[in-house]
Amino acid sequence: MYEVTVEGRFAAAHNLRGYAGDCERLHGHNWRVRAAVRTEQIAADGMAVDFRDLKSALAAVLDELDHRYLNKDVPAFAEGKDNPTTENLARMIFERLGAVGRLPANVRVERVTVWESPGCSASFFQD
Repeated sequence: MYEVTVEGRFAAAHNLRGYAGDCERLHGHNWRVRAAVRTEQIAADGMAVDFRDLKSALAAVLDELDHRYLNKDVPAFAEGKDNPTTENLARMIFERLGAVGRLPANVRVERVTVWESPGCSASFFQD
């Protein structure tokens, strides 16, 4: 089994609905994202997946979030839907990155980790 990881970044604002504390108010983060993918096969060129292709796929997902107010501008977090927590961002990025056509058929997303600040992260993965 081979695992390949890339990182990306985006800046966005959010507020946590129903949170008793400062984070209930509008605030922003410079988010860091690490995506790990797995495959059992490598191609004839010796690569599991081209870093350039994986970085491009992650960048396309993060572009949907960059410089946005997550609670209003991102349908997954619009009022009445999921709270834009770091955990829910990790899941959403995992699902979007794994959408059909973003990655080669033999490659699957293994884990997405999102940092909202240094030392504070959440990951999403499936067993």
